Amino acid sequence: MRSVHTGDRLDPIAGALAADRLGAPSVVYFVLSAAAPLTVVAGVVTTGYAVTAITGLPVAFLAVGAVLALFAVGYVAMARHMANAGAFYTYISRGLGRPVGIAAAWVALIAYNALQVGLYGAFGAAAAPLIDQWTGVAPPWWLLSLIAWALVATLGMMRVDVNGRLLAILLTAEVAVILIFDLADLANPAASGLTAETLSPSALFVPGVGALLIIATLGFVGFESSVVFSEESRDPRRTVPLATYASVAIIAGLYALSAWAMTVATGPANIVATARRDGAETIFVIAAAHLGDAVVDLARVLFVTSLFAAMISFHNTTARYFFALGRERVLPAVFGRTRASTGAPKAGSIAQSTLGLIVIVAFAVLGLDPLVQLFYYGGTFGGFGVLLLVCTTSVAIVVFFARRPSGESALRRIGAPVPAAAALTVMVWLALNNFSTLLGVAPGDPLAWVLPAVYGAAAALGLVWAFVLRSGQPAVYSLVGMGAKAATAHDPTH
Repeated sequence: MRSVHTGDRLDPIAGALAADRLGAPSVVYFVLSAAAPLTVVAGVVTTGYAVTAITGLPVAFLAVGAVLALFAVGYVAMARHMANAGAFYTYISRGLGRPVGIAAAWVALIAYNALQVGLYGAFGAAAAPLIDQWTGVAPPWWLLSLIAWALVATLGMMRVDVNGRLLAILLTAEVAVILIFDLADLANPAASGLTAETLSPSALFVPGVGALLIIATLGFVGFESSVVFSEESRDPRRTVPLATYASVAIIAGLYALSAWAMTVATGPANIVATARRDGAETIFVIAAAHLGDAVVDLARVLFVTSLFAAMISFHNTTARYFFALGRERVLPAVFGRTRASTGAPKAGSIAQSTLGLIVIVAFAVLGLDPLVQLFYYGGTFGGFGVLLLVCTTSVAIVVFFARRPSGESALRRIGAPVPAAAALTVMVWLALNNFSTLLGVAPGDPLAWVLPAVYGAAAALGLVWAFVLRSGQPAVYSLVGMGAKAATAHDPTH
């Protein structure tokens, strides 16, 4: 493994990257593992049906997939023009300027923290019935969430060397169970028959369509990580685009198929009532009528492990955001320090774990619903933040290529990025106008405007901080978005 030192400590971001390690299939496995398919199918899809009472989720996945495929054209093209291409923060800084980039970084911290912490609610709610079934003891959800929190916090302080083969086995088992459930649903339709009603584009033209789109976007969170592996890929000019497009296509197809199969099994008119009655158990209750208990029990276990894997993934993502900003001195330098024995981003990991503990304890004390109010609200809030970042990045890509000559084709510079930016802007507008439907609250409920306003406030504070840096610390400001180069520049030994 190649290592790069900055002063007396190892820079884990620069040091961990080794060229020619990953082919396209390996990158796809990493991306899909982060996407946690069974978590989305069992948690996001069923909760989405229950909360929004809208049945067009299958076609929404396809629509969002098409938009993100357009976005990916410019996204992977831009990756070829900068060394630190792993985060939205970098793209936005290079395309729209450092102040907007710093504002986006603050939005990203909130969004990824919300996604990670929200998973604790789903983990506790999903694991409790299993423990009850196996032992006859029904533990409170928060106790199981705290156990998961302790494990994630511990792993976050360690150097985690992901075993690609194990990831492939777990992901293959997870997807196989989903497909078995889908086939069982389609082979045993309700009285309405094998209807494609929820796959029709007309299902998008209903009140609250913005809620559908943001729920669908939740399922794609993590697809952007394919670019992170560009420096470690064999022939990145071919591998990264192939992995990105393949990941978007697989995610869109799998989630649309699963969401549609559920409506076939229950009948489109009954899916909302079924999801409201059974919650995250919906896919298991449906499957239990046609498959043996062993398959259903295996799927329940895989659902819990899928949630746990997603928690680890988002924890590491959030800690890396803290680290990247600390390394560039956008946040206090302490966040740019690593644990000497493992190279883990120590302060960022501790910050993320502290937030998780506070949220779990607060929800337990207040007696709030871990599945809807923590997992679904937290996930949709975080998903909306990611949608804002993708939309802003799409604009940054257009501006970036308009300002500098490149060897990219007109399709990559304009043809795909411009319509992608337009479509994503419409999606953001629809999501804002339908946020109450998204959350399942009454129009005018304070929650429907407070949550989006959080991102506006974070972006505003980020802009102010950028201008403070520009006037008070110009050397720091000049290195925003430079990644490992910033660490070298800040190191007095270089």
